[in-house]
Amino acid sequence: MTATGLIIFLLVGAVAGWLAGLIVRGFGFGLLGNIVVGIVGALLAGWLLPMLGLGFHVGGPILDAIVHALIGAVILLVIIGLVRRV
Repeated sequence: MTATGLIIFLLVGAVAGWLAGLIVRGFGFGLLGNIVVGIVGALLAGWLLPMLGLGFHVGGPILDAIVHALIGAVILLVIIGLVRRV
């Protein structure tokens, strides 16, 4: 992975984690936390969406990555919220 690829990877994770924190109220993890939530969300979506047969494209490759990571991050934050309540 090149330095540019790594920066894009981290930015996609940060944007997806930040947007997921806005969508799922009550979650704000700061910059590093948002990056981690976005990256884990991207991994979750990369595993879950193909299993459900949900493959789609919304724009260019970076926008696609952000949307997929956002979906996974929202799912992750909802799961975290459910576990915290128990």
